[in-house]
Amino acid sequence: MTQDGPSRGRSWGAGLALAAAGSIAFSGKAIIVKLAYRHGVDAVTLIMYRMLFALPLFLALAWWAGRGKPALARRDLGVIAGLGFSGYYLASFLDFAGLQYISASLERLILYLNPTLVLLLGVLLHGQRVRRRQLLALAISYAGVALVFGHELEFSGAHSALGAVLVFGSAVSYAVYLVASGKEVQRLGAARLTGWATSVACGLCIAQFLLLRPLSAAAVAPAVLGLSLLNATLCTFAPVLMVMLAIERVGATVTAQTGLIGPLATILMGVAILGEPFNAWIMAGTIAVLAGVWLLARSR
Repeated sequence: MTQDGPSRGRSWGAGLALAAAGSIAFSGKAIIVKLAYRHGVDAVTLIMYRMLFALPLFLALAWWAGRGKPALARRDLGVIAGLGFSGYYLASFLDFAGLQYISASLERLILYLNPTLVLLLGVLLHGQRVRRRQLLALAISYAGVALVFGHELEFSGAHSALGAVLVFGSAVSYAVYLVASGKEVQRLGAARLTGWATSVACGLCIAQFLLLRPLSAAAVAPAVLGLSLLNATLCTFAPVLMVMLAIERVGATVTAQTGLIGPLATILMGVAILGEPFNAWIMAGTIAVLAGVWLLARSR
C-alpha cells in the first residue's frame, strides 16, 4: 500500500527536519570541545570521556540492528576493526587534537571538504576521471578554506597551521572510511556497521587513555564530565540516528544537501557562545566552501 499525499508530505517534512537537526547537532561537537578545553583538559582525556559515555549507546545500536541476522564472521570482525580505527577513532582523535589550535568555524569548514577528498581518493585508488566542473568545484572549495585559514593565522597565531593539518588529517581519515565502507554498508547495514565500528573506536580511545595517562588524569572538572556526556549523546549518538532516519524518508542526496546547514550553524554558535570573530573574509570563505561542495554534488 502506498502512502497518500498528506502522509508523504508529513514523511518528507519529518525527514528534512531530522536531517537539519542532525546536521546542527553534529556541528555542536566542536563548540562543546572548545568549551571543555577551557577547563584545562587534554585531547586524550577529553575524547576518552566522550567515547566512554557513548559506548553503551552504540553497543545497543549494534545489538538492535543485528537482531535476527547472521552472526558476524571473522572477516566481518576484521573489516569492522579497520573501519572503526579509520573512520571513528583516528578521525575523532585528530579532530579533537586540532581543535586545541583552531577555531570551531575553520574546523567545520575543513571537515566539510570531505566530499572533495572522497573524489580525490577515487582518482588515486580507482583511476576515476575528474571532469572540468569537478576541478572547478575543488578549486572553489579549497580557495574558501584558504581565505578563512589566512584570517585564522591572525586570530589564533602560528599554531593554526598545526591545528589545520590535524583536522585535515581527520577529514582524510574519514574519507578513507567512506570509500572503504561502501560495500560493507550494503552487506551489513548502515546501523549495524556504524554501531560496531563506533564501539571499536570507543574501546580504542579508552585504551589510549589507559596507556598514555595515569588514572589520576581522569580527575577532571565536573563541567568537563557534563560537556562530555552532552557531546556523547546530543552531538554524537543522536545525530547518527537522526541522519539514518532522514535518509530513510528523503534519501541520501537530500540529506547530504541539508548538511549545508552544519558549517553555518557552527559559525553562528562559535560567534555567540565562544566569542569567535566573524567578518567579510570568513563569510566569503564559507560561501566559497559551501558553493564548491554544492557544485561538486551537482556534477556527480
